[in-house]
Amino acid sequence: MTQHLTPEEHAARRARITADLREKTGIDETMIERLVRAFYGKVQADPALGPVFAARISDWEPHLERMFAFWSSVTLMTGIYHGRPMQKHFGLPVEAAHFDRWLALFRETARETCPPVAAAVFIEKAEMIAQSIEFGMATMAGIRLAPGERFANPALGQA
Repeated sequence: MTQHLTPEEHAARRARITADLREKTGIDETMIERLVRAFYGKVQADPALGPVFAARISDWEPHLERMFAFWSSVTLMTGIYHGRPMQKHFGLPVEAAHFDRWLALFRETARETCPPVAAAVFIEKAEMIAQSIEFGMATMAGIRLAPGERFANPALGQA
């Protein structure tokens, strides 16, 4: 039988989960902001990723604010992010190599800016997110990826 929580009980439960995750990982909003700012600084300067982002983001601060909320929700279960990240990525001129580069920069930045336990949490979540978005983009392009197969974006003319 499913237990139905009142909104107050749900909020209290979420707060306990978040507090427990903060204690276990050391992750807090300050760490999230430091990681996100450092990471997107690298993304903007990256020859492969920079142009993809620059074509869509002219004012970085609102994007960074959304990413602070996103990573807070992903790592601490705060529930403060309300968006559709999969839909935001559909139609981007990216494929497997872009995801690999994004992950390489993210791993590097997490290890530089976070203690090992927190870096491992961020990296694990980033790897799952990248895989999910890559798979979703392939599916939206009408491509069914076999296990281990990577996304070659037909819109880039490299099918």
